[in-house]
Amino acid sequence: MTGNAKVLKVLNAQLADELTAINQYMVHSEMCDNWGYDELHKAIEKRAVEEMHHAESLIARILFLDGSPTVSKLNTISIGKTVKDMVANDHASETGAIKAYNEAIRIAVEVADNGTRELLEKILKDEEAHLDWLEAQRDQIEQMGLENYLANQA
Repeated sequence: MTGNAKVLKVLNAQLADELTAINQYMVHSEMCDNWGYDELHKAIEKRAVEEMHHAESLIARILFLDGSPTVSKLNTISIGKTVKDMVANDHASETGAIKAYNEAIRIAVEVADNGTRELLEKILKDEEAHLDWLEAQRDQIEQMGLENYLANQA
């Protein structure tokens, strides 16, 4: 099925965002593992795997629409030097993703591509859950202090 050019462009843009997030989260996960923050390592790794599933779904949709998935393009990766920086950088990434998915959904609706809209809405809900988790981490750091937060992550 031949897809709309605007939809294919936005799907590839979202794919670049997801591939970037995978890399950022995997580095953050491994940094936490290296520092001995096992709980944080597992949680961030789980988020990276969820982003991999998003990328897989986007690739499948692009191929279904007779497009060519661009897997060689990454956006700027923001690696935090501390856990607090990681949470802030990941929060910014997820906030951007939510905005981009909402715009992508608008485009899919505009061209009456409901299959793409449904896929994007599903991914959007996952991204909102990621943001919610990051906001909870930020709140915990603020409320209990960084040292106590990190002690709970070991």
